[in-house]
Amino acid sequence: MSTLVPIPKLGQSEETVKIEKWRVKEGDKIKKGDILFEVETDKAVLEVESQFEGTLLKIVIPAGKEVPVMATCAVIGNPGEEIPKIEIPKMPEKKAEIKKAAPVPAVPVSKSASPAIQQVQQSVYSGPAAPAFKPKPSPRARKFAQDYLIDLNKVVGTGGDVGRVTEEDVRKYLETSGYFKKLITPTAFNLAKKEKLELLAIEGSGDNGRVTLADVKSAVSEKPREFSNMRKIIAKRLAESKQRIPHFYVTVSVDMSEVLRKRQELKEQGVNLSVNVFIVKAVAMSLKEFPMMNAESDGITAKYKSNVNIGIAVSLESGLVVPVIRKADKKALDEIQSEIAELAEKARAGKLQPEEMKGGTFTISNMGMLNVENFAAIINPGESAILAVSSAMPTPVVRDGQVVVRDMMKITVSADHRVVDGSDGAKFVNAIKLKLESREFLGKDI
Repeated sequence: MSTLVPIPKLGQSEETVKIEKWRVKEGDKIKKGDILFEVETDKAVLEVESQFEGTLLKIVIPAGKEVPVMATCAVIGNPGEEIPKIEIPKMPEKKAEIKKAAPVPAVPVSKSASPAIQQVQQSVYSGPAAPAFKPKPSPRARKFAQDYLIDLNKVVGTGGDVGRVTEEDVRKYLETSGYFKKLITPTAFNLAKKEKLELLAIEGSGDNGRVTLADVKSAVSEKPREFSNMRKIIAKRLAESKQRIPHFYVTVSVDMSEVLRKRQELKEQGVNLSVNVFIVKAVAMSLKEFPMMNAESDGITAKYKSNVNIGIAVSLESGLVVPVIRKADKKALDEIQSEIAELAEKARAGKLQPEEMKGGTFTISNMGMLNVENFAAIINPGESAILAVSSAMPTPVVRDGQVVVRDMMKITVSADHRVVDGSDGAKFVNAIKLKLESREFLGKDI
């Protein structure tokens, strides 16, 4: 008997998924543990293993199509076995949220005012106008517009009582818009039609303003591109964070001389650690001193986290992921180094699991390798702060009355002002600075 293979739900927030790539084809022998396909979630592209054995009889859902989670994507069974009829499930319709306009309070019109002022008062307090209804254009008008590459939204409709756009309206628009004066090469026109571009919106660079193939290709490159699922989630969450969380920022400069000295000392002993590891440890220990930085707020209450789980932002071509180092304050430097390296490698290979990106209480965004003097990061929802780490740069500073050159690194904390006061934010970044500059702290078995 054949087995229906569902697309698993890989995270709590996923309601829909998209198969990025099938790693097998119909007719292949499948064993348990074989990679069937890659799925794009809101955080990463993950490999999905088979839980069944047999022959892949049919691929139901092609790559690139978004479907609800748990939809049947394939059929596994024995060669020659009858394949049941399976329909690709439709995506759930998104219901548009209709908000009623708030009632406008009645304001009495002053009888003693002049007629002109009374008219103004009445118009101001008469309430918002109802949105205009725009009827669909006629089928012939749509076909005409497609053939001539024009935007029907710019055509004024005169049909019927509701102003429906007709074929005659399109013809008048072509005459009055200067369309017939527009010059375009045949190859450019064919490409523009294929890409569904508006001809009048393309600026020509050829003789007498003729639209060339290069002009159309330039317009194609500027077409809006839909975000990936990951980018959509990033955009949504960070926009919400910036809108809902009152950010404030504190920056200090850290002398990295002691960290570099300690790093070189360990390297000579055969222990090779990145600068980021020292920063993670210093941040983790400072979070224990300032619990309000390791919290979250809904605007009414504050929740203080008992564990210090530090998210490390990793930049990918498709977006940003934040794998989490759990209980970082209790781990040694070499443990942190190993875990960061492993998680970063899995992130770049698209193999991070959802549970490896959950439970963060504080995030570090390190752009030290990108020659950045200073920047401020946006707080991840569910946390009360994030630390932006810039590049360590040779900088003249005053030490003991003398000007010397030291590797200085700016760190900026972005904090939620609902939970964190300005003075606490300042004390927190200075606590990190003190640890990174302290030979005593770096000399400990950390």
